[in-house]
Amino acid sequence: MTFVPDFMDAVLKGPVWGLLATLAAYQIGLMANRLAKGNVLANPVLVSVLLLVLLLSATHIPYQRYFAGAQFVHFLLGPATVALALPMYRNLHHIRRTAGALLPALGAGSFVSAGAAFLIGKYSGAAPVVTASLIAHSATTPIAMSISTGIGGDPALTATFTLFTGIAGVLLVRLVSTLVRVTDARAQGLAAGTAGHGLTTAYMLLIDETAGAFGGLAIGMNGVLTALLAPILASFMR
Repeated sequence: MTFVPDFMDAVLKGPVWGLLATLAAYQIGLMANRLAKGNVLANPVLVSVLLLVLLLSATHIPYQRYFAGAQFVHFLLGPATVALALPMYRNLHHIRRTAGALLPALGAGSFVSAGAAFLIGKYSGAAPVVTASLIAHSATTPIAMSISTGIGGDPALTATFTLFTGIAGVLLVRLVSTLVRVTDARAQGLAAGTAGHGLTTAYMLLIDETAGAFGGLAIGMNGVLTALLAPILASFMR
């Protein structure tokens, strides 16, 4: 018996390794993003998720065992979302000037997002629990998981849908904006926060603070609207 094997065995049996693996994977993702000169396909979150999936698949470690440590990072999602209030405050003058158009735009975006997810799940033959888990996919993760629990979905499945929605948003937001010729940072940010929640908003924040501010506003309001829409949509599954 030596100290190093005993220490490694204790780490792997405890929850700490999940946290360490998450942080290490994200650091590798950051390095990959820098090497790719910021290419959207080398997004740090996407890279780290793929690395962690490969790790768990190769080692046959159950997700629940991994999440026992990774939950400490998951806990920070709430404070990170609240921190978006800072760019919102800095851009309060922009928000006030566009207040009249915000609610209709967010209402339409939230309805289309939740409604399309419901229709896809229902008419593709998915189980009710899958459809319920999919409805809140565009809300930020803590809100989406809470909504999913209340309408009979699986919070873990909802978190997965939400994660991939955010990654898809990061990959597509600039491309779609270019295709539909939307160049206003406010509109781009609003779309990012409504459709792609925190991940896409964080990406937009790196590009333009005003876009990030409107994305943060959209995350909060979309969460409220989705919480109101989800039970109504879920009632049609019965």
